[in-house]
Amino acid sequence: MEWWGPCAGAAAAPGQGCRTKGKTDHAMPRVLFIDDDSELCDLTAQYLETEGFDTEAVHTGLEGVERALSDEHALVVLDVMLPGVQGFEVLRRIRVHSRIPVLMLTARGEAFDRILGLELGADDYLPKPFDPRELAARMRAILRRVPPPTESASPAAALLQLGDLAVDPGARVVHRGHDALPLTTVEFDLLGVFLRMAGQVVRRETLVHDVLGREFSPFDRSIDVHVSNLRRKLGPHPDGTERIKGVRGVGYLYAVPSPRRTR
Repeated sequence: MEWWGPCAGAAAAPGQGCRTKGKTDHAMPRVLFIDDDSELCDLTAQYLETEGFDTEAVHTGLEGVERALSDEHALVVLDVMLPGVQGFEVLRRIRVHSRIPVLMLTARGEAFDRILGLELGADDYLPKPFDPRELAARMRAILRRVPPPTESASPAAALLQLGDLAVDPGARVVHRGHDALPLTTVEFDLLGVFLRMAGQVVRRETLVHDVLGREFSPFDRSIDVHVSNLRRKLGPHPDGTERIKGVRGVGYLYAVPSPRRTR
């Protein structure tokens, strides 16, 4: 495959990221790259254009936060190592205001980076150097979990309710009692699986396939980090018992809350 950059032969305007060449198709998912490696962004953008993505790239953390919060993109691909404001801080600032899906790019072998990114609210990660075909597959898997804007407020989806939790799949809103919980896309989908299968053990392989949209690997612990984050945000049942229990060597179980006793 011959690689060439989308900005070949034309300089980007000062302060603006580089965009893919040619007329933009507004039906194409728009992806924001936040990475200081402009050559990598150019090469990846050229490949992703052939895969049906429209891309924009910025090369500093501050620019990245501003563009990520513009509501112009379906997905953010964020590098950990950035000049000035680094990737983890960029992710923190994005998550204060937005639930836009974020895929982190991490250094190969840096398990701490991957775990920290997931704990801060990243939807997935991919170590560098990466195969652009795998990047495209990961991006599609993430976008499949995010409903189109026309569906986000649809009243057709049935409300899920168990104990003090109420989940509105149409609006993608979760309430614990009167409190709204700020869940990421992955955490929301995990909770939906757990509530629909409450009282049953859900295998890790099932969660990886149904929620992350990829094949299970025993060395990939990202689903465990997502479950841990969800468990922390949900807290225990009102009676103090644990909501999500780990089943050693198998998966997880959402414990059905005990009915309140009346005198």
